[in-house]
Formats: sequence, structure tokens, C-alpha cells
Amino acid sequence: MIRKLRLAFQSLAWIGLLLPLAVSAQSGALRERLLQRHGAAAQHESRGPVNLPPGARLVQGVAYGSDPLQRLDVYLPAHASAAPVIFMVHGGGWRRGDKAARGVVQNKIDRWLPRGFVVISTNYRLLPDAPPLQQAQDVARALALAQRKAPSWGADPRAFILMGHSAGAHLVALLSAEPALAREQGAQPWLGTVSLDSAALDVVQIMQGRHPRLYDDAFGSQPADWLAASPYQQMRGRMAPFLAVCSSQRRKSCPRAHDFARKAKAFGGEARVLEEDLTHGQINAELGSPSDYTDAVERFMSSLGPAVARRLGATPPGRSSR
Repeated sequence: MIRKLRLAFQSLAWIGLLLPLAVSAQSGALRERLLQRHGAAAQHESRGPVNLPPGARLVQGVAYGSDPLQRLDVYLPAHASAAPVIFMVHGGGWRRGDKAARGVVQNKIDRWLPRGFVVISTNYRLLPDAPPLQQAQDVARALALAQRKAPSWGADPRAFILMGHSAGAHLVALLSAEPALAREQGAQPWLGTVSLDSAALDVVQIMQGRHPRLYDDAFGSQPADWLAASPYQQMRGRMAPFLAVCSSQRRKSCPRAHDFARKAKAFGGEARVLEEDLTHGQINAELGSPSDYTDAVERFMSSLGPAVARRLGATPPGRSSR
């Protein structure tokens, strides 16, 4: 009888130890889903007219394909001449989002148009009509058109910086890791890439573990599809300079960003990780507002070339990784 009681108490002790771990793992996945959903909803709900800085103008709805979503908007500074270009790709879980959302563009045009940049924000086809790989092809096609038209907008086709948030960060990371995807759509090389809080840098790792359902909707159940859409696995050589901004409030975002950066450096590329104590949505919406965060992103941008550095009032530093 005593032995049975001892075993019962031991079992209860083990349950007491393991239950918090199980709850923690489950709550971590739930927290990740809530942060993803909150970021997408905040971006989706931040619609409304964008306020242009003085002298700026908007070229709206430039078509790069026949689908209504294959459109981009071009924000031009006053008197643009050989201007560098920030090419922005919105997020929204590969299923929603819009190029004209205030959270996508407002702080960015407020910050960079007065400094002589052109800002382009593009839409692309969404789930369920187009899986992420086709979405990346859309982004590449939009990039190619923008590069061809750049001189007519007073922009430099050789001075593009790719930028994307959430699902858009995954898409620009995929094009950066496998630039052949961009070349196939007619795009030319760009200066560098800023990925704003993508936790989908290693799709294979995500799909093999516990993950929110939105990844199933995006990447399906076939390992071959995971591989084809995974920036980490598609990286097979040196790529353009890359900045991965990640939210330290998300459990897996920064570790995966560091893994991606390590692989890029192993191929001889420049890759940096910028950890920020901001939510998933704030990583996007607050970029461009006066802050240490914006300054840190601009230090990376300044390293991409003298034309960019001059407009940011900086001397281009050496391209040493950190």
C-alpha cells in the first residue's frame, strides 16, 4: 500500500513538472498565431488616404500584369533625379493586405520622399488563387517593370532596395536567396534587401514542427512545395546584402533570422540581424518614424552605396557583418 502511494505521488510530481512545459509550448504556438493575426489585421485595418509630403506626387495603379491585383503605386519626391528606390511588398499571411494601407506606406514616404527616394508599393495575387511561389514571381515581375520605368520617374534602375513585411518579407527573402526567380521575370540585380519580421525563412523547418494553420494554407502538405518556397533551402550561393529585422516578442522569429544570416555569411554574403522589442505589426508600421529603430535600418541602407548614403546624410561604412 505504501509503495502504491509512493508511486502515485511520484506520478503527480511528474505531471506537475511536465504540465507547465506542455502548457508553455501550447501557449507559445497560440501567442505566435495571435501576433500574426494582430499584425495582419492592423495592416488591413489601416486603410485610408495616405498623406503626401509637400511637393510629392503619386502615380497610382501601374499595371504589370492582367490581374487586378498586379498593380503597383509609385510615390515620387519633388524633383526626383537618379533617385534610389525603396520597393515595398506588403504582408497579410499571403491571403490579404494592400499596397495602399497606411501602415504599409505612410511613415516610409514621410521619411524617405523628403530625402530624395522614390517609394514603390506593390500588390500581388493572393491565396487561394496564387500560392507563395507564384506570389514571389508576381513581385519579381513588378520589380522588373519598375526597373524598366524607373528613368521616366526620375529614379535609378540600378539603385533598388527590396523591402517586405511578414508574408512580404518572406517573398523578398525568397527572391534574394534565389535571384534566378527574379531574373526569369526580367528583373535586374538590386542593392540589398530589408526583411521585416518574417518567421518563414525556413519553411521546411516550420512545416515539420508545430505551426499555426496559416502555414498549411500557404504551403500545403507536400515537402517539395515547402522546399521550393523556402528561402533558407533555396539559398545556394552568395546573395545581395540582407537585413533581417525581427521581433524579439515572437518566440521563433529572431532565432530563424540568425540561422538565415549565418548561412548567408557562410556563402560570403553580408547579412545582419536587427532584433527589436516591437510587435509584429509595429515592426512594419513604425519604420520611418523618428527612432533608433529607423536609424539602425538606415545604417544598413547607407552601406549599400554612396547614392543612398548621401541622401541619408551618411558616409557609407565598410560592409562588415555583425
